[in-house]
Amino acid sequence: MTTTEARCVITDEFVAALAARAEEAETLRRLPDATVADLTATGFTDLLVPAAYGGRQAPFPALLDPVRRMAHGCTSSAWTIGFLTLHNWMLALFGEQAQQEAFTDRPFLAPAPLAPTGRGVPVDGGIRLTGRWSWATGVMHANWIIVSALCGPDDGLFPALALLPAADITVEDVWHTDGMRATGSNDAVITDVFVPEHRLVRITDIYAGTAPGAGLHDSPTYRWPMVPALALLSAMPALGSAERVTEIYAQRLAERVLAYEGVMQKDKPIAQARLAGAHVRLRALRGLLADTVGEIETIVAAGDSVDKPVRAQARLAAAHIVAESKAVIADLMGAGGASIHFLSSPMQRFKRDVDVLSGHVVFDYDTARELAGALSLGMKIPRTSMI
Repeated sequence: MTTTEARCVITDEFVAALAARAEEAETLRRLPDATVADLTATGFTDLLVPAAYGGRQAPFPALLDPVRRMAHGCTSSAWTIGFLTLHNWMLALFGEQAQQEAFTDRPFLAPAPLAPTGRGVPVDGGIRLTGRWSWATGVMHANWIIVSALCGPDDGLFPALALLPAADITVEDVWHTDGMRATGSNDAVITDVFVPEHRLVRITDIYAGTAPGAGLHDSPTYRWPMVPALALLSAMPALGSAERVTEIYAQRLAERVLAYEGVMQKDKPIAQARLAGAHVRLRALRGLLADTVGEIETIVAAGDSVDKPVRAQARLAAAHIVAESKAVIADLMGAGGASIHFLSSPMQRFKRDVDVLSGHVVFDYDTARELAGALSLGMKIPRTSMI
């Protein structure tokens, strides 16, 4: 293992530290400084950075399992670290000049709110950008930011990603939620800031896996289409949380005496059945994940484009993983007793975090099924569909 590879490994000790700081992170409404320092020391955010800039340039799926494991410690921290790492991959999809600028000093820590809630007006050499972006995960630690905006003249608008230094944004403190608090997903405001042409990339190219970086670096990593990449990555904190809740539930069974019955909960057949049911459901989700990732990896390794039906199935798989993970947690929480709702119990935090996480637009289960079903029938879908 090279030095770079060694520094990209997430250890059990790192996960345990996330768990120990989960309450602090929730109170701070951002990652604790110690977590950011530990993350920097691991070099994990370099996992998908191109080798040309000293990164590991790992296969894209190498990101998924560590984020799932991190969620065993803290859902919110895993989500934030996962996205900060993913956004290094996203930067690698921009043109060479933009990458040279932003990868110079690392770690590259950039939120990337993707709803096109900004407007880029064409000027000589680029655009003047104005807008407000919500859900800017990790913005409290940012040194850069990637935002989505409608660019071009009024009669020829196109969605694009824009890369800017964090100094160009104002952070509005709005992240007062009942879950996922440690993500610090406040609003980012940009007012009439110049963005040069080389720091823009069209969303259509990003979605299709044909962005400039796909040809710049000789690796299938950068040919992954964005929505499957984003959706599968963001499902990992939910899956990891469900796994950890199942572990805690099993531990409680061996310790808990049921009030008014005087029996150990582990001796109740229904409690045993709930545990076995959770295990098989989680195994099924891991199998679905492996099948989905394997299909896309095979396509991009062959140098082919990932067609819309495959991308839609990947989004649906991610939505299903989150919906099922949420359901497993709810089922076990329903048999956990009232004491799991004390703030000292990590189970209630896992539930609140996954409840909030599941509201992400990419996990809209109805929409995901509609898109996948329509494409499997050869039907047309809206041009703006998120696949």
